[in-house]
Amino acid sequence: MAEEKHDFQRSLGLMDATAIVAGSMIGSGIFIVSADMGRMVGSAGWLLVLWLLTGLITLMAALSYGELAGMMPKAGGQFVYIEKAWGKFTAFLYGWTVFTVIQTGVIAAVAVAFAKYTAYFFPELGPDHILLSLGNFEISAAQVLAIASIFLLTFINSRGIKSGKIIQLVFTSAKLLALLALIVLGLAIGLKGDVFSQNMSHMWDAAPTWISSDGGKNWTESISPITGVALMLALGTAIIGSLFSSDAWNNVTFIAGEIKNPKKNIPLSLLLGTSIVTVLYVLANLAYLALIPLHGNPDGTDIMSQGIQFAGAGTDRVGTAAASQVFGDFAAGFMAILIMVSTFGCNNGLILSGARVYYAMAEDGLFFKRAAQLNKNSVPYFSLMIQAVWASVLCLSGSYGDLLDYATFASLIFYIITIAGIFKLRIKEPKAERPYKVIAYPFTPALYILLATTICVILLITKTQNTLLGLLIVSLGIPVFFIRNYFAKKNNAV
Repeated sequence: MAEEKHDFQRSLGLMDATAIVAGSMIGSGIFIVSADMGRMVGSAGWLLVLWLLTGLITLMAALSYGELAGMMPKAGGQFVYIEKAWGKFTAFLYGWTVFTVIQTGVIAAVAVAFAKYTAYFFPELGPDHILLSLGNFEISAAQVLAIASIFLLTFINSRGIKSGKIIQLVFTSAKLLALLALIVLGLAIGLKGDVFSQNMSHMWDAAPTWISSDGGKNWTESISPITGVALMLALGTAIIGSLFSSDAWNNVTFIAGEIKNPKKNIPLSLLLGTSIVTVLYVLANLAYLALIPLHGNPDGTDIMSQGIQFAGAGTDRVGTAAASQVFGDFAAGFMAILIMVSTFGCNNGLILSGARVYYAMAEDGLFFKRAAQLNKNSVPYFSLMIQAVWASVLCLSGSYGDLLDYATFASLIFYIITIAGIFKLRIKEPKAERPYKVIAYPFTPALYILLATTICVILLITKTQNTLLGLLIVSLGIPVFFIRNYFAKKNNAV
């Protein structure tokens, strides 16, 4: 008896797709990375510029992807676009990197963040509670909880796209409302004081602050204000934080096979989702600057003396520090709940979407054959499971912090490659159906490529080790591709 064939069900509307864009973007980054960015640039004005520039870069990329999504509304999204423009080899390298670090690495990091904040209410589930120790290898309760959350979301999404849709809508709505509450109350309270005006009094004086150690005691060394090339390098390095916080917007393209009227709804959801998140991120940073001084001291004993730069006594918990100014004693609990909701919803979107990339790869013979099969609920169950297993391994590795640098750099490279494909496809297939064309072509995609390439070059200079390791992960896919081809040809010859 022939195995029953299952197909993707187009059950996601515009609101669902927009929730996936926004929900996948908002994790824990917005509540943390402004501290490190503040140390790197030492300027309120330039900090806001970086968040605005991140929004502009993300929006330009989303507008560019809209054209590709309209042309190729298929499961796999970006993988399909790259294969169409640049062939199977480049597409495989993208899929390989998505599986090894971009998607699974971020899933692992977000899951661990979820576990850490859950430990606020249940300390026995924290990272300091070691369950197993074998030499230098340790497994903490937080890692086990992170893995459990990954498999729980994987199970929910294996029950069908509607199950994942409900989780995404509920959790995205909750975190948008909570973040909006923090922004509105933060600005309302903060603007009554003089913190914002003080932060803006020298808003363009960029003076990075570095932490050094002297006899075991922490101290800060603020270098002289920087301009020119030094300022460009600082900005290009600092923006990696805001870019990471704004990443994963492209995940909606992975599930194109399950979106109603995808030629219209995917471009619209990209525009709406990235715009909503950009506005919220900029407003959140305005709220931070209205409540807390930018400059601070790591030895400070309270929020105002620690500043944004050293919020939470060096833990970078800017969101919690800002919430303390709004909610007082309830702040830590409020932020813990907000970040738990935010990270859980974020990972739902990442897990739901990522499996569709491996499905598309398997359809082209570039991944395990079973990954191309849909279960009775019309979802790629094997792809979901293998993604969960590898993400769990990365949870145990303890290297998820560095993985974020690798993932963001690798993502930028493939964003550049994908958007460059617009130019190639305009020449190669001038008469192809394009329900949506990128606004201000060729200026919009060209400017994105220029800005993203500049950031990549700066990161190669200032974060050489992590960016080269990111390139190494991509490069490891090269021998894998040719080994796979060798055995595929050998099997066909038999």
